Amino acid sequence: MSEAAPAPVLHVEAAGPFTTIQDLGRSGRRAAGVPPGGAMDRFALSAANLLVGNPEGAAALECALGGPALVALRGCLVAVTGADLGAALNGRPLPGWTGLFLSAGDRLTFEGRRWGARAYLAVAGGLAADRWLGSASTYLLVGRGGVHGRMLKAGDELTPAAPAPRPLVAGRCLPEPLRPVYRSEPELSVVPGPHQDHLTAASRRQLLAQAWTVSRDADRMGYRLDGAPLAVKVEELVSFGLAMGAVQVPPAGQPILLMADHQTAGGYPVVAGVSRADLPLAAQLLPGQQVRFRQTTVEAAQAAWRSLRASLDTLRAPR
Repeated sequence: MSEAAPAPVLHVEAAGPFTTIQDLGRSGRRAAGVPPGGAMDRFALSAANLLVGNPEGAAALECALGGPALVALRGCLVAVTGADLGAALNGRPLPGWTGLFLSAGDRLTFEGRRWGARAYLAVAGGLAADRWLGSASTYLLVGRGGVHGRMLKAGDELTPAAPAPRPLVAGRCLPEPLRPVYRSEPELSVVPGPHQDHLTAASRRQLLAQAWTVSRDADRMGYRLDGAPLAVKVEELVSFGLAMGAVQVPPAGQPILLMADHQTAGGYPVVAGVSRADLPLAAQLLPGQQVRFRQTTVEAAQAAWRSLRASLDTLRAPR
């Protein structure tokens, strides 16, 4: 006899402004023109999953700017990580980066943004979702993945993708010193891009010396950065593959920082690449915030990522 499918665990009372199901994205699809997508803050999504005993790439909720109002239909283990959007349980503040039990009837809400742009909510067992090209991540541009390729709406019910792992352990947390150093005006470490020499010498210095402002032209594809324009010697190149964290400079001279749903190829010069360890900081930026770039070496960037990766490894259950 086959095992019964899990029953719904959370009812969506209100959806929030921009709530979708995401995982760690679609790897290996760039050649077909499909971006990796997935969570903007991959560290926060991974941590939320590990706190409830899931594989780190399980599907979870990405809540941008605000969050949903959810009612537990039965007992479950959840964790909220990433931005502080005022998560509350039955009207009382809910601790972030911590695994917590919900009982049937409990109400989980987000009362208002305090800092950051995106929070993540994981449920033990992961979330069931439409899968497309190997991923449950919602890709709104083509209406695929997640809940029928769309944002959550009131009345939706969320079901675990698999039975919750056993034993369920509440109270596990990731201390602040082991998280990315989130700041309202972060300094992102960058390694030189393949086309750094296409900037004039003065503009190479300016890229690092200037504070850039995230413009209103900012979404999951990327952020256009406002500031004194950079001077590029070559405006366009033969198209080449792109990656999250690449800093492109179009002819107008205003850099673009590519994010999770970036185009897969393009011809604007890539003058820098944000360190993988600092991409979570970039994921929490909002229009109007300032950001600076600090040059680092490939070796230092790799070491920073290994250190952050080790933080996630502390959450793995002993075998």
